[in-house]
Amino acid sequence: MRVSMTSAGAIALAMVMAPSLAAAQAAPEQTPAEVAAETGTDIVITGSRIRRDPLDNPSPVVTVDEAAIAKTGLSSIADVLQRIPASSGGLNTKFNNSGNLGNPPDGGGVGAGSAAIDLRYLGAKRTLVLVDGLRYVNGASASGIPGTVDLNSIPDVMIQRVEVLQSAASALYGSDAIGGVVNIITRSGQNGFRASAQYGQYLKEDDGATQNYQLSWGGGSDRVHLDLGGYYTKQDPVRAADRDISQFPNPGQTSCTDAIGGCSSFTALGRFLVNGQNITLRAPVIGRRAVYNPTLATGDFKTFTAADRFNFAPFNYFLTPNERYGGFVNARAEFSDLLNVRVKAVWNRRQSQNQAAFLPLGIGPDVGNGNLLDTISVDATNPFNPFGVTLVPGQNYTAIFRRLIENGQRTYSQTVDTMSVTGTLDGKFEVFGRNWYYDANAVLATNDAKQLFTGNVNAARLQQALGPVSQCTGSCVPFNFFGGVGSITPEMLGFVAFDERSRSQQRLNDFTFNLSGELFDLPGGAVGVALGYEHRDQQGSFTPDPIIQAGLGADIPAQAARGRFNVDEFYGELRLPLIRDVPFLQLVELNGAIRHSDFSTFGGNTTLTGGALWKPVTDLLLRGQYAESYRAASIGELFGAQSRFDQPLADPCSNIAGSPYRASATVRANCTANGVPANGSYAEPTGQLPVLTGGNAGLQPETAKTWLFGGVYSPAWARQGFASALSLEVNYYNIEVDGAIASIPADVLLNRCAQTGDALSCASVVRTNSGFISSINGVLLNTNGITTRGIDVTFNLRSRETGAGTFGLSVSGNYLLKYQEEVPATTGTTATNYTGTERGSPDQAYPHFKGQATLDWDIGAVAAAFTGRYIDDVVEIQGANRLKSRFYGDVQFTFRPTWIGERVGLTLGVNNVFDADPPACFSCSLNNYDPTTYDVPGRFGYARLSYGF
Repeated sequence: MRVSMTSAGAIALAMVMAPSLAAAQAAPEQTPAEVAAETGTDIVITGSRIRRDPLDNPSPVVTVDEAAIAKTGLSSIADVLQRIPASSGGLNTKFNNSGNLGNPPDGGGVGAGSAAIDLRYLGAKRTLVLVDGLRYVNGASASGIPGTVDLNSIPDVMIQRVEVLQSAASALYGSDAIGGVVNIITRSGQNGFRASAQYGQYLKEDDGATQNYQLSWGGGSDRVHLDLGGYYTKQDPVRAADRDISQFPNPGQTSCTDAIGGCSSFTALGRFLVNGQNITLRAPVIGRRAVYNPTLATGDFKTFTAADRFNFAPFNYFLTPNERYGGFVNARAEFSDLLNVRVKAVWNRRQSQNQAAFLPLGIGPDVGNGNLLDTISVDATNPFNPFGVTLVPGQNYTAIFRRLIENGQRTYSQTVDTMSVTGTLDGKFEVFGRNWYYDANAVLATNDAKQLFTGNVNAARLQQALGPVSQCTGSCVPFNFFGGVGSITPEMLGFVAFDERSRSQQRLNDFTFNLSGELFDLPGGAVGVALGYEHRDQQGSFTPDPIIQAGLGADIPAQAARGRFNVDEFYGELRLPLIRDVPFLQLVELNGAIRHSDFSTFGGNTTLTGGALWKPVTDLLLRGQYAESYRAASIGELFGAQSRFDQPLADPCSNIAGSPYRASATVRANCTANGVPANGSYAEPTGQLPVLTGGNAGLQPETAKTWLFGGVYSPAWARQGFASALSLEVNYYNIEVDGAIASIPADVLLNRCAQTGDALSCASVVRTNSGFISSINGVLLNTNGITTRGIDVTFNLRSRETGAGTFGLSVSGNYLLKYQEEVPATTGTTATNYTGTERGSPDQAYPHFKGQATLDWDIGAVAAAFTGRYIDDVVEIQGANRLKSRFYGDVQFTFRPTWIGERVGLTLGVNNVFDADPPACFSCSLNNYDPTTYDVPGRFGYARLSYGF
């Protein structure tokens, strides 16, 4: 195993520190149920603002504590949460979209280097992320205005546990909580030091090294307490060239001449659609002007073939580099029962990078840049023009393609700073002998992102350098588009190339007040009530480089965007315990909540939720819930300017082998009507098609209805016998989203136009005179809706201590019954059922079943755990390729020496111990696999030294 001096030194430092910290003791973490059992009091848990026994939770909540996080061996909380079966993935550091794909059609930009959590396949924007029950500022990556929290902006060192509410909760928490709520509980009440140092890497490939160092301390008195900590995490890249699956644009491909295609027209020697010919250079031409013979019998040019295309695949990242560091302070002062003051401050910096192949530089209308590059002429006086005449776009040439290898690979480097300060006043008081609780909170937070892109070209300067040589004066250097690799000199690049600098910002000011208590008694207990008010102000902006705003870039276009909104909300929650301790009616409870929101952008809306709990016996809890949800369009969705998403997609109108165009006369007729030449000359292999993306100020809010039925069985006979804990929980959910904010998928538009001639779809597909697609309309709109339903199962078992130690088994799974999207057509709608499929770009798999199980064993100074993760097989919706099921195995061993009080632990682990590769995917965006669902190929080994855990 390769260990750098930096990581080795840090681990050695931690080993030296650990014995010296032995005098300080860190308190072990307690779950909410343990806290309630120990203190004999009810507490506030995620899913309700009324204090209650967590064992009677009206909503399904999965708790991921420090022990569960440690068993994964992962260094990002996003990676941990994305393993939950109810999670469908989301952005993570396996995405390398900048430059390769551009801005997806969701209004949020690329999101390079960020990470998000998506519950129920509804998109991360429909999962609400809270920190200690309060909102957190949305993330940014200097490429748009996302409507989601970047989990990479939250310091891992401050996370004590995560509570995942797997149900809608807009009535309690407001907009966005359609798929569920992720509530990150931060560290408080710690006594002493905790420290850890971890190093890991892919063992066989010797890459993807990850370092993670954390240090925290807590101390104080009963009434004044301080917790603080800092961390540093660094993840090195994995390159596509170092994995077999990503050597070419398609799985199993060995050459650009393979029939499947996929390699690029932007080649090192150039591709020239000139004088009705499709030609390229035979070899680089250096130090002279290329010779053009129209017959191609002699000279430097020949007919362009598939063998001349460029394989861009190995130049990408498979796993992007990511460096994060930051810290937190949690302070608490308790003056009396009536008044407590809490202050939390968080600062985090993320430095990340995406990388793409050398810039694909092209001019002419068939390139489809959508800017000045499409209209550039190459003057006859340009000293490198071999054709002897001025090349005029649309007249004697339609496209010139060149891979700008001389300018180096495109790199997109982000620096993202997040700052959040939270102040809280809370306390309790008595009214007529009953306790009432209040809290007033203020959250002030910012997220500031900057991105540097190296490798772009200024179109205006390129136009000057290709124009009349008499006008190329001053610093201008005539540009050589016709000599192939090595012919573009540093002086030429010095004039046309530039570093692109962009910035985005998000701001959150959130003020809340909550009051809860008891009103009177019913036969089942006290009636609980909670009331509250929230005022939230959010604003965001995206400022591309001035050259990009002028429409003069050669990469992904973008325009500045800015927006803000505020909302005032009032809510109320009621708990009615009707019956308790009656045979077959051990507990009967009704609960409900209502919330009214008044948005500056949309006006007012009211959401309701209602539910019932029934315990026929003490060991069995049954529950049902109905919830209405509401999601206002985010700033990016409303105000995001138009950009482009280069989606890997097959054009059904291309005259290539196996295409619908060749198979159907109806398709040929519809394609001709859409602008494809009737002579069949348009014959482009599968590649990337330009999708026009952007916000829509006319968007209306989404609404949703959720039905949930489930139960929890926790038998006393087991808990009083062989087990210290045993529970089985099963929940059924049905979610219907109406007016979902999305774009009509590009593949749906293309196929409807080609197959049926649907007018709405054909109007969304714009082609050049040669048949090339110049744009597909992917601008956001309110579609008809989304329907999803499924079953969650969770089983937990913990044995009592035996002579052989203690054993634990935790099993969770999700069975997806249905996931369907419905979008408008000219007449009626089009419904697509994605259940059991792989969507392809933008990547998302919808397996019928996902599950994971962890078996752990602990005896004295030794502990071991094995985690198995299973993903059912899926079929690509484009092409019917089957992605077979995958089983990942993770193993971990921990040793805690008794001679130093078991406060120091050494952990060794291997993730993907069976070396399972991801299934190959043809329609996925990059690297031929789905990064939302599957692991990076290779065994990942790690070692961790910890103190105080």
